[in-house]
Amino acid sequence: MKTLQADYLVVGAGAMGMAFTDVLMTETEASVVLVDRRHQPGGHWNDAYPFVRLHQPSSFYGVNSRPLGSGAIDTHGWNKGLYELATNSEVCAYFGQVMQRQFLPSGRVRYFPLSEYQGEGRFKSLVSDDELEVQAGKIVDATYMDVNVPSVSPPPFAIDAGVNWAPLNELPKLGGQFERYVIVGAGKTGMDACLFLLAHGMDPASIRWVMPRDSWMLDRANIQPGRRFADAINRGFAEQTRAIVEGTGYRDVFERINAAGQLLRLDDDVWPTMYRCATVTVAELEQLRRIQNVVRLGHVRRIERDAIILDRGTVPTSPATLHVHCAADGLARRPTVPVFDGKTVTLQSLRTCQQVFSGAFTAHVEAAYGDDDAAKNRLCVPVPHPDTDVDFLRATLANFMNQSEWSQDEALLDWLRRSRLDGFTSPESDDEGPLPETDPGPVTEAIPKLQRMLAELEGTEPLAAS
Repeated sequence: MKTLQADYLVVGAGAMGMAFTDVLMTETEASVVLVDRRHQPGGHWNDAYPFVRLHQPSSFYGVNSRPLGSGAIDTHGWNKGLYELATNSEVCAYFGQVMQRQFLPSGRVRYFPLSEYQGEGRFKSLVSDDELEVQAGKIVDATYMDVNVPSVSPPPFAIDAGVNWAPLNELPKLGGQFERYVIVGAGKTGMDACLFLLAHGMDPASIRWVMPRDSWMLDRANIQPGRRFADAINRGFAEQTRAIVEGTGYRDVFERINAAGQLLRLDDDVWPTMYRCATVTVAELEQLRRIQNVVRLGHVRRIERDAIILDRGTVPTSPATLHVHCAADGLARRPTVPVFDGKTVTLQSLRTCQQVFSGAFTAHVEAAYGDDDAAKNRLCVPVPHPDTDVDFLRATLANFMNQSEWSQDEALLDWLRRSRLDGFTSPESDDEGPLPETDPGPVTEAIPKLQRMLAELEGTEPLAAS
């Protein structure tokens, strides 16, 4: 068995692993062995459906040192007036360029694609008999929050022989061959499937959307970087914090946030019980509302040739229908573990559903804060992926508390202001100057209010403040 020496062994060349490695390359002289089971960097983007686009602006996705996209504003389509969203192929090409033009030419990164990590510093090639061991100062697990997509995840329900079905990836090939379509899944993947069909002229009456739970959604207009959108976003942030402070209870808080446009829902008469960071524009939401045949009978248990069996009932189907699998658990909830634990670094989200920012931030803390794991873990408190409506409150509280901790460190704040991946600050390249500071007062009041509300909902003591 061949032995390699490196300061870091990074397991996983997905978006988080690439963002972490990039900051190490920029801020240290460390050497890295990067191992991944796929044939090229980019993680789940290699398996995603071909028409997927980023759900957030390209300008704060990828790695810190290299812009993604041109910073253009879309001039047409349902994202009109907002910053561009990179396509699947653009994201894969981008990570390939980071690897080929930055990491490998540095001489400090050795990259082993198509390799399966075995644990304890060992990995094995998937295309040969090669087995290698890495003697590394630290091992970085960039796979802990790994994303599952329909193309590599079997449907979580039974499908009888003769039923026409496909993962979302196959929809562009099969889109014109069926009279009707059943979209199974209420998350962002299901939304994208519906929008794809509508964008290509499908009659909304020919689409049936199986939605086990309605979802609270974020308005993409409120997730925009730079000076152009700063005033509106700061106003929205203030309205959300006021809703939390002034709300008389859990439902009232959500109603106020919804009324302020900070959370959206498909149907005003249905209370959403899911929140998974799904992001849409108002124009996309208007399109989704054209679909009237929405099935709210729980999860699909079985699809037969003539019927779909669900938790709370049955609906008819037919051989002329394509059933589109969008039910993979793309943002699985994982137990939180310490980010820094001796020789192990486990990458997790430190801001809700902002994985690449979190990977880069973790690398900066690793590079700048020495060997004190306790001090570094105070700065890197994981924010679990949300799933339910109440998780929106939990995640909001965790974000507030992390930001409060970070705001006490001026050097860290300076790094955040210069970080391209922190989409809510103004990078040094922004010619329009720094963004105005958000008034911290409402947040200070919102933290104890959220703690009390969650304690009442969960029957536990309030979470300790930072």
